[in-house]
This record gives sequence, C-alpha cells and structure tokens, in this order.
Amino acid sequence: MELLTHLIDAANDKHPLSIKRSSKWPTARKKHLRLNPVCAVCGGEEKLEVHHIVPFHNDPTKELDPSNLITLCEGNKNINCHLVVGHSFSYKTFNPNVREDAKMLSEHFAARVENKPNETASG
Repeated sequence: MELLTHLIDAANDKHPLSIKRSSKWPTARKKHLRLNPVCAVCGGEEKLEVHHIVPFHNDPTKELDPSNLITLCEGNKNINCHLVVGHSFSYKTFNPNVREDAKMLSEHFAARVENKPNETASG
C-alpha cells in the first residue's frame, strides 16, 4: 500500500518518483494529525494531508521535523487547500509562506457573513 501511495503521489507531481519517504513517516504523520486534526485554512476535517512547508525532496532532513508540517485538506468546502495554499495551484511549486497564508485565510473565512436572502423583503 505504501508503494502504491508513493507512485500515485509521484504521478500527481507531489514529489519526484526517485524520492522515497522515511520509514518513520507514517508515525510522524499520525502524530501530527492527532495534534493538528483540522485544515489550517478552512477548518475541514476530511481528506487531510500533512503538508511539508519545505518539501522533503528538497531537504530530506526536514521530512520528520514537526515545525516543517502543516495540516491542509484536499477538497473540503469546495477548495483544495493543499493545492491552492500549500502549492500555489501547482504541485510542482511550494509556498514557503504557507503558515502565514493559512492563518490569514482562516481569519478571513471566520469573519465571513453568510449571504442570506432578506427575509423582510418578501412580497
């Protein structure tokens, strides 16, 4: 299963095919999700990814570093926060300011007011 996930991620340009994750990655991922169980952008709880701020194939020493990880979702509330915020719309790039951008967007989403029809204007 781990090999299949690796091949799917590589096919989606999430990392080069030649780069293999540490055998400790599944444990680090589970621990991170236990401590950070929602998307840092939208607060979603489904389709969560543990995103590396500095990609592990760029700096393998940061693969398991908790300070290099952030939880982002892939498809909650009609937005793929992992792709949009973590990778600036392309898995071939990464956003070194992902923490700051996630915080700003999270605050923006929290401040939104739902657009509801004016109930007093019915006719």
